[in-house]
Amino acid sequence: MYRTNHCGELNIQDIGKEVSLCGWIQRSRDLGGMTFVDLRDRYGITQLVFNMETHPALCEEIRGLGREFVIQVQGKVAERSNKNSKMSTGDIEINAEKVEILNPSKTPPFTIEDQSDGGEELRMKYRYLDLRRNILRKNIELRYLVSRETRNYLDAQKFMEIETPVLIKSTPEGARDFVVPSRMNPGEFYALPQSPQTFKQLLMVAGFDKYFQLVKCFRDEDLRADRQPEFTQIDCEMSFVTQEDILKTFEGLAVHLFKNVKKIEMGSFPRMSYADAMKYYGNDKPDIRFDMKFVDLKEVSKGKSFKVFDDAESVLAICVKGCAEYTRKQLDELTDFVKRPQLGASGMVYARVNMDGSIKSSVDKFYDENDLKIWAEKCDAQNGDLILILAGKDSTCRKALSELRLEMGMRLGLRKSDVFAPLWVTDFPLLEFNEEGNRWHAMHHPFTSPNIEDIPLLDSNPGAVRAIAYDMVINGVEVGGGSIRIHNKELQKKMLKILGFSDEDASAQFGFLMNAFEYGAPPHGGLALGFDRLCALIGEADNIRDFIAFPKNNSGRDMMIDAPSSISLEQLKELGIELKKNE
Repeated sequence: MYRTNHCGELNIQDIGKEVSLCGWIQRSRDLGGMTFVDLRDRYGITQLVFNMETHPALCEEIRGLGREFVIQVQGKVAERSNKNSKMSTGDIEINAEKVEILNPSKTPPFTIEDQSDGGEELRMKYRYLDLRRNILRKNIELRYLVSRETRNYLDAQKFMEIETPVLIKSTPEGARDFVVPSRMNPGEFYALPQSPQTFKQLLMVAGFDKYFQLVKCFRDEDLRADRQPEFTQIDCEMSFVTQEDILKTFEGLAVHLFKNVKKIEMGSFPRMSYADAMKYYGNDKPDIRFDMKFVDLKEVSKGKSFKVFDDAESVLAICVKGCAEYTRKQLDELTDFVKRPQLGASGMVYARVNMDGSIKSSVDKFYDENDLKIWAEKCDAQNGDLILILAGKDSTCRKALSELRLEMGMRLGLRKSDVFAPLWVTDFPLLEFNEEGNRWHAMHHPFTSPNIEDIPLLDSNPGAVRAIAYDMVINGVEVGGGSIRIHNKELQKKMLKILGFSDEDASAQFGFLMNAFEYGAPPHGGLALGFDRLCALIGEADNIRDFIAFPKNNSGRDMMIDAPSSISLEQLKELGIELKKNE
C-alpha cells in the first residue's frame, strides 16, 4: 500500500497515528536543525517535519530534493505548535521516519502556486503541470460536480442518457463543420456534429420520450473566451410537451445545480420576449442584475435644429444613477468607448441632473432647461443622475448603448459575480434575412416550429413569424436555448423551401428525418445548455478554458500536443487526398 491517507484529511483526532502519505513536494524550508516540507496531492497539503537530531540521514536526503519530486513518506501524526487555520490539515504535521523517492522531477517551467509566474501560453503547453494548481484543480472538481448533479436531476425526472454518433453527415446550415475523410469511401467525408439535433429528434420518433446526453460538439469557428472548437452540451429532448413544460423542467435543473453545487437558492426565472429584450437592453441576452433600461428620446428631442438627433433613426438614452459628478475626462473616455470600430457610434451626448435640480448637457446650444427636464422625466432621472444618449441607425445605436450599459454596470460594481439573475428570453423571430446571401436563415435551426398563430405569415411575411424558441440567460450569458420542433413533414418541407432548399436538396440533406415524420412522430421539443459556460458561470469566471482539462488556445491549437498538425503523404494518399505540387 502506497498510502494510508490523503494529504488533505488528517486532523487533531489522528495524533499519534502511524501513516503513509504520497504526493508532490510543494515547497521546503530548511531551518538548520529542522526541515519542513509541504506535501501536496489532489486532496490538500500536509506539513512534514524532518528532524536533524533524530533522523540526520533522512534530513540530509530530503534537503536534496526539489519541487515537484514525487515521494512516499511514513511517519507519525503530531500536533503542530504553530497551527495554520487556512489549511484543513493546519492543526497537525507528520514527524517523518522514512522517505522513498517515487520519481524525481525537473524544475517546473513555472511555479505551481495559485498565483503562478507562468504566462498563459507556457502554462497551456505544460497543461498537466498547470492542472496541479489549486485554482484549476478546483475548477475541474466543480465541473465534475455539475455533471454528477445534472445526471442526478435528469435521472430523477426519468430522462435516459443515450449516445449519438460522432461521425455524421455535413449540413449547410449553422457554423462551419469539421470534416473527416473516409478511407473506405474515397472522396467522401464525415462531419463532426455541431449538435445531435436530428438524432435526438429521431429518438423521439423512436419512443424514448425523455433523452439527455452530456455530449461533445464541434464547430470550426473563430474563438473567444466563451467558445472552443470542441465543447460540451447538456443536450435534452422531450416528447408530448409544450414550451411551458420544458421551461419548468430546466428551471428546475438550474435551481438544482446552484443549490447542490453552489449552495445558492436560485430566484425566480422571469420571462422576457425577444422584442422587449431588444427594446430595453439592445441585445437578446440582457444582464438584469441591474436596471438602466433604454429610454426612447426620439420624439422629445427632434425639431430643435440639432441635426445629429433630427437625422437619426433612433435616439436612445440610459440613466446612470448617482453619476452626475462624472468629470469631463471620464465622459470623454465613455465617448471613446462607444466610438470604437466594433461599436461604431459617432459620438455621445450627456445631460447632468445636478444635486440642486438644475440640468446641464453637452448640447445646451440646442436645448433649454425645459427641454432637458422632459428628458429627465422620460428617463426617471433624479438629482445626482447622469443621462447618456446615443443616436444614429437603430441597430448600431442599440448595440453600442447595450455595451455602454454593461460598461457602466461594471464600473459601478453592479455586475457582481456572486449574484445570479436568470431569465428566459422567448418569442424569437423564426427567420432572419441575410442581405449578403439574399435569403432567409433560421435564427435557431431549420427544425424550429413557428408559432402556430403565425404559420399563415410564412407565405406573406416570413420576417414577422415568431418561433416557439427560448434561451436561458443568466447574468447576461446565454447559457443555452432550444425550441419546440416541427414534427409534420409538410411543414418541415415548407420551412426548408423558405430557407432556399430545393426539394432535391432537402431530400438529400434531411430526407431521413422527414421520412421518419411519416411514421407517427410525436410533438416534441428540447434544449441544449452550454456545459462549459454553465461551469464557468457557477465558478464565477469569464473564461471557459479554465474549466476544461485540455483546452485549445485562441487560434484553435492544442499547445501541449501541438495539434492540429500535418500528416504524411502516405496517409493523405490512403485517404484519397492529393496536395498541389506547390503545397
